Amino acid sequence: MGLIYFLIFIIILIISIPLLLLSGAFYFTSVSFDLLDISYSLGFLLALLVIISSFINIPLGKKRAVRLVETRHLGIFPRTVWRSQGVSINIGGALIPLFVAGYFLSYIPTYPTLISVLIVSFFAFITSSYVEKRGVLVLIFLPVLFAVSCALFLAPEYARETAFVGGVLGVLIGGDLLHLPQILLKKGGGIVIGGGGIFDAIFLTGIISAIIASL
Repeated sequence: MGLIYFLIFIIILIISIPLLLLSGAFYFTSVSFDLLDISYSLGFLLALLVIISSFINIPLGKKRAVRLVETRHLGIFPRTVWRSQGVSINIGGALIPLFVAGYFLSYIPTYPTLISVLIVSFFAFITSSYVEKRGVLVLIFLPVLFAVSCALFLAPEYARETAFVGGVLGVLIGGDLLHLPQILLKKGGGIVIGGGGIFDAIFLTGIISAIIASL
């Protein structure tokens, strides 16, 4: 009987951990939208859409299969693999943050925001790198720091919104778009923009920057 109870406990634990992680991600997202002065109902809907659509990628153009030869075990045993090459964009990790950023762009100051985006793009580019099979990895500390600093100094009356837009567009441009030529020139290279979903650098940089700027 003790073994049965133990197995039941393990099964419940395995099921509950993903649910707890999803609940935590949903709470974090909804609270973040609330800090951006988005209404509760719209923030709830956006948080729900971010979570659900984080699993959906939209291809941008045609993808093609590329034949590669990989070696493992000290190169002794080569094998042929087919890998998809092309560009896709994730709805939850990129499109929804861009939608929110577009809404903020309709009323926040243009020039301070442009300066913020350019600065964050630069630091996102120099602190990011393309890692095969994992995509573009961004060290978000510097992009967040400069998104918040630019927002507070250049547009203090719209600090949260400017920090969010600077973080989202800056990482999108510097972290993903400026790396596209390098990625697509590699045989078998491909990228999903915002592919980390709620944990992607585009979304996280925007949200964290907005939270810090609102303190």
